[in-house]
Amino acid sequence: MPSSTSFKILVRENRRTFFLALPIVAGLVGQMLIGIADTIMVGRVGVTPLAACAFANTILVVPMVFGFGLLSAVSVNSSHAHGAGRSHLAGDTLRGGVLLAVAMGLLVGAGAHAALPFLPLLGQPQEVNETVSVFFLLCAWSLLPLFVSGATKNFCEALRRPWVPFWIMMAGVLLNVFLNWVLIYGNLGAPAMGINGAGVATLLSRVAVMCGILIYPAFERSLSAAWPSDWLAPGLFEEARNLLKIGIHTGGLNLCEVTGFSIGSLMMGWLGVVPLAAHQIALSVVGTTFMVPLGLAQAVSVRVGHARGARRGKIIPPIVHGSLGLTAGVMAVFAAGYLLLGNVMAAGFTPDAAVRALTVQLLVLAGVFQIFDGIQVVSSGALRGFADTKIPFVVGIISYWFVALPVSWLTAFYFGFGAPGIWVGFVVGLGVAAAAMSTRLLRKCKRLNVSPSAHAAG
Repeated sequence: MPSSTSFKILVRENRRTFFLALPIVAGLVGQMLIGIADTIMVGRVGVTPLAACAFANTILVVPMVFGFGLLSAVSVNSSHAHGAGRSHLAGDTLRGGVLLAVAMGLLVGAGAHAALPFLPLLGQPQEVNETVSVFFLLCAWSLLPLFVSGATKNFCEALRRPWVPFWIMMAGVLLNVFLNWVLIYGNLGAPAMGINGAGVATLLSRVAVMCGILIYPAFERSLSAAWPSDWLAPGLFEEARNLLKIGIHTGGLNLCEVTGFSIGSLMMGWLGVVPLAAHQIALSVVGTTFMVPLGLAQAVSVRVGHARGARRGKIIPPIVHGSLGLTAGVMAVFAAGYLLLGNVMAAGFTPDAAVRALTVQLLVLAGVFQIFDGIQVVSSGALRGFADTKIPFVVGIISYWFVALPVSWLTAFYFGFGAPGIWVGFVVGLGVAAAAMSTRLLRKCKRLNVSPSAHAAG
């Protein structure tokens, strides 16, 4: 194939991936903005509430990202069914996904109540433990509507209808900010609830988003063939089990990464309130820009699933190569932004000079690991489209638990670098993950290019 033709194909497929990813990224950023709004608005109340917010989010992000990984199977199966021209099977996938979402939400909510008496054992400052309990429980229960919304959003995106879910998410962000303003500070005659008001706002806004995102597909004509007519029809539990088999490894991979960051956050708490607050601010910034490669990963997963379902394996390599190049370029731009504007970003979260100064140091390291993180998440998303999830899970265990965490502890405590040392471990672990994931993915693409039966790859 001539090189000019190859380049044209690469550009064409990259454009298609970009436009599919655009509303997905925007919706993910919307979800992050809820947490950022909480962080900024609670930060105006004081450093201790900000640290308590960080502590609660550190714990709850573990079941949240595991749940999102598990529910990514909805996207995989729905996109494969849609690509094969059997969209009605995507409706069965959605039924199983909603069942899993509700089950996980109930487990997290009940588990939060059971875990509450044991939070002081995690070694955080006493004033943080005294502040966090109600906010922690409210945010835990808000994961149930968040999981249901995520399953339904994955269904819509797999069937190439991502924009309305995006606008519903944006409405939820605005609602959350408004409710924060009312309930945190006591506006419009409401009592000033502080950090607990942020928890109430998060719960109410996520319930509202769930209701909107469930109503939309039922009235969208292009989705009517796939929308379930009987949610409790036979096969519901079997479909949930099928999704569990696919999603458990992706959930496990997410769990490896998030537990690495969460244990890093606990290490920050051992260093004091200021490092924990700076860590929370830096993670809020990094987590928001990370939504770009995460959205690209979901789009690539859907596109690879469509190609496999339609038995068009030869378009997969240009999809993958273009997405990796786009990810590396975008994350390099973000890294430059952290380096040049870190102080401005930190000042937007807190007036505390010590917290701002440490946040700037962490953002410099974040710029490096964001490039690695983007490459590894897009690679794992593409591998998920191949239904290749077991090996990436093993890579996650090694990269985050056996590389990142030991390096973080050694550099922070043994070598005495403190908070920046913890983030050095993140850089090293994500670098290992990016190298392993991308190597496996590119080898798969190379086999598709040389195989005479690549058009039937699955």
